[in-house]
Formats: sequence, structure tokens, C-alpha cells
Amino acid sequence: QVQLVESGGGLVQAGGSLRLSCTASGRSFSSSTMGWFRQAPGKERDNVAAINWSGSSTYYVDSVKGRFTISRDNAKNTVYLQMNSLNPEDTAVYYCAARKAYYGLAYGIRDYAYWGQGTQVTVSS
Repeated sequence: QVQLVESGGGLVQAGGSLRLSCTASGRSFSSSTMGWFRQAPGKERDNVAAINWSGSSTYYVDSVKGRFTISRDNAKNTVYLQMNSLNPEDTAVYYCAARKAYYGLAYGIRDYAYWGQGTQVTVSS
């Protein structure tokens, strides 16, 4: 069982940066692919980025490539999402999610077994 807690959300002006953090419980973190999803009102919850259990592979949705960076520190049971050059279209609730141990990169909601409660990111124009 994995418990996930997100932090780092808030209000930022367009062009600014935020770093989201997600802390996970248990030793299984180091063997789990992690993903960041986001959901705006009236829209689907979509994958933003993912990183496999070893950190050797990453995935980014086209709209954030070159602006967002996902990373992990297994010693701290933490995955990060560094968000640069933010724009109002990035406004959403951001969720941290984990796959079951040793499952590879994936970007669908049903591919992830564990979810955090989300953190709000608001980008002003």
C-alpha cells in the first residue's frame, strides 16, 4: 500500500516557476513508476509527466516539454515536478500517482493504482 501527499502548489504569475513535491510511504516507492496528472474544471484528468522506478526513463505530454521536469529522490521517497515558464493554461489541480511496483511508464489514469489528494496550481495572466 502506498500513501502519497503532494505539496508546493500555489499562485504564481505567468512566466514564473513552481516545484511540486510528492512524498510517498513505504519501501515500495523506489520500485514504482510515478506520474503527475492535472485536472482543470470541466476537463479530463490527464497525465503531465511520468518517471519509471529506476529514473532511467521519463515521459512528458507535448504541451509541457521543455518547461517541466520530473525527477525523483528515492532516498527521500519523493518525486518532484519542476514547472517553469508557467502560463494560465497550466492552472489545474495537480495529482501525484504511483503504479504498482516495477510496472513501466504509462500515462493513463487506469494505469495508476495510488493517488494523492492533489494540490492547486493557479497561474495568473
